[in-house]
Amino acid sequence: MAVNRRNFLLGTAAAAAQAGVAAALPVGAKSEGAEQAGKRKPNIILYLSDQFRWDFVGANGLNGSTNTPNLDALAAHGKNFTHAVTNQPVCAPARSVLMTGRYATETNVWHNGPALTTELPTLAGELRKAGYTSNLIGKWHLAPAKESDGGGPGYVKPEYRGGFLDLWEGANALEHTTHPYEGTIYDGDGKAITFKDQYRVDFITDRAERFLRQKQEKPFFLFVSQLEPHQQNDWKRMVGPKGSAERFINAAVPADLREQPGDWHQQLPDYYGACESIDASVGRLRKVLEEEGMADNTIFAFISDHGCHFMTRNEEYKRSTHNSSVRIPLIIQGPGFEGAQQIPELFGIINVAPTLLDAVGVKVPESMKGKSILPLLNDAKAREAWPNKELIQISESMTGRTIRTKEWTYCVADPTGLRAATSNNYHEYQMYDQRNDPHELMNLAGRKEYRAKAAELREELKKLIVASGEPEPEIVEAKLYP
Repeated sequence: MAVNRRNFLLGTAAAAAQAGVAAALPVGAKSEGAEQAGKRKPNIILYLSDQFRWDFVGANGLNGSTNTPNLDALAAHGKNFTHAVTNQPVCAPARSVLMTGRYATETNVWHNGPALTTELPTLAGELRKAGYTSNLIGKWHLAPAKESDGGGPGYVKPEYRGGFLDLWEGANALEHTTHPYEGTIYDGDGKAITFKDQYRVDFITDRAERFLRQKQEKPFFLFVSQLEPHQQNDWKRMVGPKGSAERFINAAVPADLREQPGDWHQQLPDYYGACESIDASVGRLRKVLEEEGMADNTIFAFISDHGCHFMTRNEEYKRSTHNSSVRIPLIIQGPGFEGAQQIPELFGIINVAPTLLDAVGVKVPESMKGKSILPLLNDAKAREAWPNKELIQISESMTGRTIRTKEWTYCVADPTGLRAATSNNYHEYQMYDQRNDPHELMNLAGRKEYRAKAAELREELKKLIVASGEPEPEIVEAKLYP
């Protein structure tokens, strides 16, 4: 077994005494105490896998075909947040929420294409202010999409990097500068870094390992942003590593897909293979942390920006209010997140940045509307008081708003087909009973037996919309039961 930082520190009586004192303190005090004792703040790795379904993590117990031993091990030693949802189920808007702790309508990225506003504090920027380096490897998707606006799919100018001003090895739209076995990303100066005859996940992982093997003078924040298992856009399909699709040809079909038309029949084998490669990548990086003596002082968070419904709910893969679109994996292990625990409370991706800042003792900016979820780990009263409701904004496929609770999904949409940042006129569109219909096969919108519950959810949704900074809209009751 490699000698890690903890084993080395515990080799002296003085260090052991310090560790004992720190362990007896609550999370925030522990971080402060460690700093006073000369210990560096914990590193943070935020590992994002694009379009990774929550039920494809083996530890969540819903998929016997998925092969994720490394994610399962992460959950077995850390906190598995089993009811995390995205607040905007499409790539760039979700990332903007993740980085700012604000809603997509407040970040300027309410749909794919616009640049992230420079006016809001970001997770990377706040960590840099606190003495961290902020580093990105992989996909960004928060710079302007058009070259005429100073952006494009490839190189990202420093002003559009959201505070990632140390190591930068990425592309704004990785799906447009690379293919599964070849392509280009760009360093901070715009120099091309190319790969060929290597699976894209492995290439990104190699770059992350290269960073982790280097001597780190400061605590670091590393954002590893993979494209897989997202489809290769110009090929219009998912692509797993060579040979993986054949191995998964008869893999399990999730229950929410089986009764629905879509392209899951063709795509699932490659999707399984891509998810398996992501898991192997996580395992590699965790092993590097052990070998470099950083495992015990690094927070490792695995997350996705949204799920995937394989064209069963609309004409592509997300952008809907359904669990297959909005439920995401979130597993965090490391200082403050030790010990296996499932957290069943419902919360949105908007809470991730405040949580990570809180976990390392960095003040959460007042601008962030998300809340730290650390109290849910050890405080029964905090769990009882948690609201268990989230606002989900839908764009591009339609202009819609959803309230998601543990028990219900209630969605409204602009009936004109408007595709805009917001609307003042919504009609009831979808309503699902999560307890009796978790696969969302029966839309209850407009059914008279649920009229009272729909009215209650409508008023709660209006409150969330106003809290997000939008004006209170009119919501018209559904007249017909489909």
